[in-house]
Amino acid sequence: MRRLEREWGGPVAVDLWAPSRIHDERFQEGWAAYLRLAASPGAAAAVMRMNGEIDVRHVLPVIKVPTLILHRTGDRVTSIDQARAMARSIAGAKLVELPGDDHIPTVGDADAIVDEVEEFLTGVRHGPEPDRVLATVLFTDIVGSTAKAGALGDRRWRDLLEGHRELVRRELGRFRGHEVDTTGDGFLATFDGPARAVRCARAVSDGVRTLGLDVRAGLHTGEVELLDDKVSGLAVHIGARVAAAAGPGEVLVSSTVMDLVAGSGLRFQDQGLQTLKGVPGEWRLFAVKREAPTA
Repeated sequence: MRRLEREWGGPVAVDLWAPSRIHDERFQEGWAAYLRLAASPGAAAAVMRMNGEIDVRHVLPVIKVPTLILHRTGDRVTSIDQARAMARSIAGAKLVELPGDDHIPTVGDADAIVDEVEEFLTGVRHGPEPDRVLATVLFTDIVGSTAKAGALGDRRWRDLLEGHRELVRRELGRFRGHEVDTTGDGFLATFDGPARAVRCARAVSDGVRTLGLDVRAGLHTGEVELLDDKVSGLAVHIGARVAAAAGPGEVLVSSTVMDLVAGSGLRFQDQGLQTLKGVPGEWRLFAVKREAPTA
């Protein structure tokens, strides 16, 4: 309660209510604004104390209607043991234990919650059918971001991050890439042309050096699932692992990408067979060489 009163109006307790978004600056800003609009610090603390004093255990056995209890097993605000106890106390209650540690239902895998509610109410689960398309996925990540942030301090690091984001988005626009997600110091984007994706990655890697930064980048082409402006599937996972294998300032691609861009003028250096964590088999990776300047 003291923490709530002291930090109310800022992104207080994101680590408890939405730990999966702890590094998402946009979410933290929205969370802080939500708290400020919801109540004053004193009123919020009073409501929380009141909620903490409410005991409904004696009421649970008299509930006679169909009851669904949904709870994420890693919830840091309310223990899964409390949900289990509630289910035991309500006759015929259905308890569904979902993976995750976010307390806020709209954070994390919200679709899983909606699916359970739909099936409970209608007896049928109509999950949306994802579209599968061929795309090139690009992952970028700032090298040594934690150390850099510590050396610069919060404000200067925030300004540097903003410059980095503007540069990446400018290059994505130039090469017709689609920004899918950004997580603090990294980007995930998709392209309908692998050569443009490679050139975009090279431009981003070269451009951020003017900011005093290095990024690692990785690309792979394959079928991805599109659902609600998000992408998923093995191709996305492979792209992330290719990026993780890159060094500072390096752009790595899978052999699939290299084969598809034959004749584009792009040059590569064979990095040999490598094992990608969580991906079956060995994968031959190639580093993108910088294009020679034109006369």
